[in-house]
Amino acid sequence: MTYSARKTTALTVLGVVLGGLTGCGGHGIVSTDGPQAEARTAAVAPPRVHAAPAPPPTLAPGPDGRTPVFEHGARTGGKVVALTFDADMTAAEGPRAAAGEHFDNPGLIALLRELKVPATVFMTGRWADEYPAQARSIGADPLFEVANHSYSHYAFASPCYGLPTVAKDDMRADAARATASFRKAGVRNTVPYFRFPGGCYDDASLSALAPERMTAVQWDVISGDAFATNPDAVADQVLDGVRPGSLVVMHCTRSAAPVTDEAVSQVVPELRSRGYRFVKVSDLIRAARR
Repeated sequence: MTYSARKTTALTVLGVVLGGLTGCGGHGIVSTDGPQAEARTAAVAPPRVHAAPAPPPTLAPGPDGRTPVFEHGARTGGKVVALTFDADMTAAEGPRAAAGEHFDNPGLIALLRELKVPATVFMTGRWADEYPAQARSIGADPLFEVANHSYSHYAFASPCYGLPTVAKDDMRADAARATASFRKAGVRNTVPYFRFPGGCYDDASLSALAPERMTAVQWDVISGDAFATNPDAVADQVLDGVRPGSLVVMHCTRSAAPVTDEAVSQVVPELRSRGYRFVKVSDLIRAARR
């Protein structure tokens, strides 16, 4: 091949390469102005806009606008059950925590994660103040949702297991203070549910909390784990009481419920073998509203 022929061939190849770069939008080759550029810009798809997640479901206000109360899910909605855990600590128990008493239970939370059991944690604001890293970790995990269990864990109706009583005029502020503690600790997955300390309430407390627009959540299965020392007895009580739609109350504090994690390790596989599926309280309420 002559020099002239080789030169012609090289120029032809170069033209093909440059043409290919032009078609792919090669940098330094294609003009960024003019109709072609406008057409390319118009052809770029707009960024996807993700819809905001739906807010957690709540119940409609009760009589006279009082806070509504939820006790369990639908009995005909399938074999589902919600485990709930009260992370209790009263406003007066700070010195006991400082002395080494454990009101947390990280082993229980680790077990729920290991078993992949979704759960709702009813947390006092004082607990979140004492254990902000744990509160933040629980609240950041999509497996869990965090609900309000008051700030002080004092009674909203009396008598109530010997708990000090919150004055009616202070009830709303006590609940709001817990919400502020969650925010301060960085708790993210919060839901607008409230559990009365000791489960004690009356019409006055339901009216006092109404402006907070929360749903009060009770239970239909008492685990009996508070101050229990026999995990088998706790597990048996839960297993005997669960029905479709049940809402179980347990505790997340080593001080007052030292065998809860052992009981849970029995309850979860047994209920699964019976065909039950674990859900959060928000799931039960959402299904009940259909």
